Amino acid sequence: MTIAYDPPALDGETLDALLYDHLNEWGQSDQFYLDLVMAAERVLDVGCGTGTILRRARAGGHAGRRVGIDPDPAMLGQAQESDAAEWVLAPASAAAWDAEFDLAIMSGNAFQCLLDDADTVASLTAVRRALTDGGRFVFDTRNPAAKAWRTWTSAEPYRFTDPLGEPMSVVQEAGEPDGEGVVRLDAYFSASYWDEPLRASCGLRFTAPDHLDRLLEAAGLAVEARFGTFTGAAFDPDSSGSIITVATPFGRKGLRLRAGAGDGALEVRSSRSNRPTDTP
Repeated sequence: MTIAYDPPALDGETLDALLYDHLNEWGQSDQFYLDLVMAAERVLDVGCGTGTILRRARAGGHAGRRVGIDPDPAMLGQAQESDAAEWVLAPASAAAWDAEFDLAIMSGNAFQCLLDDADTVASLTAVRRALTDGGRFVFDTRNPAAKAWRTWTSAEPYRFTDPLGEPMSVVQEAGEPDGEGVVRLDAYFSASYWDEPLRASCGLRFTAPDHLDRLLEAAGLAVEARFGTFTGAAFDPDSSGSIITVATPFGRKGLRLRAGAGDGALEVRSSRSNRPTDTP
């Protein structure tokens, strides 16, 4: 289902989803995941959002299977405008595939939308079940030690032009984590479309590395590698902004991903022979 961009008719959460690509440019983390996708034959993008990574993979010549799953109809509606992948409207915990994917990814800190242990373990278990022997699950989440939420409350409005060419601004307000590590984030959009700002609210969970490892283990996943940046720097529990994890099912030998020499770039090792030499 495609949702038209008609600001006067939208609620805050839908507006926020429809503006996601407009406000978020392609970055280093996106390229990190795209490189992994291009090196795998069968890929599941968990929390795929608007489908940007899989659409880029298709444009870059990926000839294997590509599936994106997301619970947000406004996000997935934008992905469904393209035939670059199979698009599934569902939460990660509802994924019903069995040993069908060489690689599962969860990019853009989407892991933080899993707000409690039960949902997290259910989602991780579904991802593990979807992976083949040798498969890997690669995802990122913010490190709570860096306290990123303390930088999210806006000092000044962020001003931009919306897809219809109208001036718009947004301010954010973030609280402190609750007992489960969940931070409430409110965004207030202002434009001539509305008499009062339109609010979008969400919760984002911050999970410490040791607790994250326990959740992975409960779902039958083992940590194969962990990085603190998308250029392959080692993870530092006290200072790294991100927890970038490569996990593989127990008893399965995953494909190797290691920090490269010299510039710290990541090197993907795969049996796939038709990986393009260039990506868009």
